[in-house]
Amino acid sequence: MELLKQRILTDGRCLGGGILKVDSFLNHQIDPKLMESIGREFVCRFGDVRVDKVLTVEASGIAPALMVASLLGVDLLFAKKKQPSTIEAPLSARITSFTKGCECDMCVSGNFLKQGERVLFIDDFLANGSVALGILDIVSQAGAEVVGMGFVVEKSFQSGAALLAERGVRVESLARIASLDNCQILFAE
Repeated sequence: MELLKQRILTDGRCLGGGILKVDSFLNHQIDPKLMESIGREFVCRFGDVRVDKVLTVEASGIAPALMVASLLGVDLLFAKKKQPSTIEAPLSARITSFTKGCECDMCVSGNFLKQGERVLFIDDFLANGSVALGILDIVSQAGAEVVGMGFVVEKSFQSGAALLAERGVRVESLARIASLDNCQILFAE
């Protein structure tokens, strides 16, 4: 997606250690026009599958996932990174956050994820794949099915995409980063 790549080159910043900062337009301050384009692109890429629900993880995945859910006319469910005491029928998985460098128990209410549902997972980044694998676990616990996973930015130099491919998961990434070496953003072809 050329519009996204240009925005990454213009406004994205590399912080070293494999971190790409896109908080000025994607995961802190949000550009609604860009988000609409991102949502439309995901809907186009996953147009061949029936989706009952869009699933993401708080907080950075909510904006692109909400746009996709709205365009598809389905509900959005987001996993919480800390289990509240009020959650009913919790489904959970332990994950490691790449940017925060800590483990947490991601969870959703089993009341909102039903057996047989066809789930599209949308998130801002795919790095080491821990969150995506946790989502696969949670969806499996519910007896639902992940029909695809869409990521706004994929760090293809990390293991996440390969781990998902090993599990036969369909992955669509709008911008694939091949390298952030020397704080230079290099896209994969």
